[in-house]
Amino acid sequence: MARKVIGIGETVLDIIFRGGQPIGAYPGGSTFNAIISLARAGAQTSFISETGADRVGDTIISFLHENGVEADSVCQFPDTKSPLSLAFLNEQNDAEYVFYKDHPHDQLQFQYPEVHADDVVLYGSYYALNPVIRQQVCGFLRYAHEQGAILYYDVNFRKAHAHEVVKLRSNLLENMELADIVRGSHEDFEVVFGECDADKVYRSEVSFYCPNFICTHGAEPIRLHGVGEVVRSYAVAPTETVSTIGAGDNFNAGFIFGLLENQVTRQQLAAGLAVEQWDRLVARGQEFSAACCKSIFNYIDKK
Repeated sequence: MARKVIGIGETVLDIIFRGGQPIGAYPGGSTFNAIISLARAGAQTSFISETGADRVGDTIISFLHENGVEADSVCQFPDTKSPLSLAFLNEQNDAEYVFYKDHPHDQLQFQYPEVHADDVVLYGSYYALNPVIRQQVCGFLRYAHEQGAILYYDVNFRKAHAHEVVKLRSNLLENMELADIVRGSHEDFEVVFGECDADKVYRSEVSFYCPNFICTHGAEPIRLHGVGEVVRSYAVAPTETVSTIGAGDNFNAGFIFGLLENQVTRQQLAAGLAVEQWDRLVARGQEFSAACCKSIFNYIDKK
């Protein structure tokens, strides 16, 4: 049976601005972007989420189907407005975001998709912490963990939620404890832990909960810690960017695609990967991320 990747996360419509003018509108969301790229790369994928029963929600569902993503677990609620994200690109093509979403009225109702040993579950962002839907999200993560899936947690914590860090800390720690791999950016860790040095974050905040850790830092080197005291640093090749929206999401997609193509199991992750295995996985992550940055879209191009 082919291994599959199951994503659980928010759906949004990203409206992208350059020079103060909108230049495009595309379905998005952190986990959503990664799942689309994985599907385009040929992985079997499924997505769990919620959206409004409106024109935006219909567009998002159609987009999932068009890209071969199983969307039976995406619920549409008639009294919910589909969320929007405004992304303003600066001269370096980095984005500043304004989100329009009513988090206190989030709701999530879905039947669990089948999960088998060594399938991969991707989760993260505020969606994986949101107290309103925490019971449903955590219930699924625990189920997937019990089934033997690999859990990949992308912290992806925005400054807009910095005032909630203390309230959400227990959920964050539980997410890390369930994870087989924790990935985040230096900005995420500065907001959550008040520290952006990857090695310090790993030693003081992450290693107790999850031994496999990746910290990305824009154009600066990627820092990795793994089981068996593996410590690696990876330079980021210069890339002519059109947009950095989705760069981190597509690193996740490429890394997960690497897990599948290299037949890495949860047991192997727990025992410790060889340096050469980590190198191949990170290289795939960088490849997908660079490919995404070369277009205005949030995902890699279709094959």
